[in-house]
Order: sequence, then C-alpha cells, then structure tokens
Amino acid sequence: MNYFLLVLTYGAYVFITVMYTMKAVKFLLLPRHLRWELYPVMHEARYRYGGSRFEEMDFRDRPGRKGRARSAWYLFREYVTLSEYFKRHKSYWLPLYLWHVGFMLIIAFHVCTFLAALAMRAGLPVEAGSPFLAGSVVYYALLLMGVVSFASGLLGSIGVAAKRLSDENLGSYATPQNYFTYFFCLVVFASGLYAWYFVDPTFSEYRRFWLGLIVFRPITVAPAAMLHIVLFDLFLLYLPFTRSMHYITRIFAFFLIRWDDEPNLRGSRLEAQLVEQFRSRVTWAGPHIKSGETWADQVKG
Repeated sequence: MNYFLLVLTYGAYVFITVMYTMKAVKFLLLPRHLRWELYPVMHEARYRYGGSRFEEMDFRDRPGRKGRARSAWYLFREYVTLSEYFKRHKSYWLPLYLWHVGFMLIIAFHVCTFLAALAMRAGLPVEAGSPFLAGSVVYYALLLMGVVSFASGLLGSIGVAAKRLSDENLGSYATPQNYFTYFFCLVVFASGLYAWYFVDPTFSEYRRFWLGLIVFRPITVAPAAMLHIVLFDLFLLYLPFTRSMHYITRIFAFFLIRWDDEPNLRGSRLEAQLVEQFRSRVTWAGPHIKSGETWADQVKG
C-alpha cells in the first residue's frame, strides 16, 4: 500500500500537469479570437476615465505603453475576491467564495508541504519549536492553510450545491457533473478535516509522507490520512475533465480578449493571422451565411 500511495501521488501530479499544459497550448493555438473592444482597458494610461491611445492622431507611429503590472494586480484581486460575483449575486458569492478559497488553499497547502519537505531534507526542522524562525513560520503557515482550506472548502461545497438546487436561475445552468464535482470536493475536504482533527493535528505525518516522496522512500501513514491522500490524488486526476480549467483560461480571457487592443496594422502579424482566418471555409449555414464559402467570400457577398 505504501508503494501504491507513492506511485498514485506521483502519477496524479504528472498527469494534471501534462493535461493542463496540453489544454493551455490548445487554447493558445486556436484561431484569433473576437475581442471585446470595450473600454476602459486596464493597461491604458487613461484607463480611469475610459480613454484610449487610439484617441491620439499619431497612435500608429508610437508603440503604446501598457501597464502590465496594473493588469496583473487587477486580475490577482479578482481571483482573491471574486468581486464580479459579489457585485452581481451576493447571496451566491458567499458559498462560491468559500468554495474557491478552499480549492485554492488546498492546492497551496500541498505545494507548500512539498517545499517544507524539501527544507526538511536540507536540514531545516519544520515544527512549532524549531530553532530556526523560518521553520516555525512554515509550520504555522501550513497549519493555517490546511485547516482553513478543509473547513472553507467543506462549507463552500455544501453551500454552492444547495444554492444551485434552490435557485432555479442557477440550477438551469448546472449539469449532473457539476453536482458530482461538488460532492467529490465535499468528500475530499471532509476527509482532510477528519484526518487533521483526529489523526494528525500538526500535519507532521503528512510532511513525512512528502519527505518520503522526495527521497523515494514510502512512509506508512494512518488510515485516515491515507484515505485523504488517495481521494486528493483521484481529485487531481479528475480535475482536467471539469470546468476547473477556467482558473487558467481566465488569464487568457482578460489579457487576450477583454484587454486586447492591438491595432491591425498593414504588414503586422495580426494582419497575417486575420487574412489566414478569412480563407477558412464556413461549415454551417443560415439566412445570411452560405455554407462552403470562405469568410472572405461572405464579406464580399
């Protein structure tokens, strides 16, 4: 069983990394998007009142200065607060926020546990009474992340599922897989909370497990901790087949669609991409569209 946990954990992390990378590359290789053309664009110097560099007569002759740091900070705040949901649906925002906090923190918890195991391998004791300040800080940070993640994720999973079931407007957009995902998350978070409270209140056993992964030496863990490890590994294998890719695609949506204001200049890379896409043929038909013709033919017609 110890070797099974080792192989399953390695396999789960390799699998999700490869799958997410493949999906990200696939999205980036898709044809040029239809951008929003809505202002303000966050990286513009005059973004506070909706201004654009296209207001300037000589914008073609001067490259636009883009405030990428401002854009990145805005997106980071949106990830952390889900402010758009708060503005539009406050009663749904609370359980959704708890669920997302649990999800993000459980990922951060496992990444930081891996880093803590590396530090332990290098000789840094990660414990409450560590002779090094860094060891104590990492210990309490892991404890806080783990407990908050399990509790927040558990409440959020229940709350989001209940809100979907009770709100007809939200429920009409939910699929059976959504509810299965909520239940799967609930079980993962509940198993982690149980293992922490009854078996491993300091996560010392879990850190030893990760240390064993690093040195390729399986570590025996308590059944409750083992159950959580197996469930979380299976959850990682399941994630690429869910909507969770939006954690990455939202970055593309903001930077490549919502805030994309690259001008289509003669001889530019953008012009070449658009010309190529206009040569593609339409595979559907409508009163205003003829199937089989190129998009260029549609425009001419």
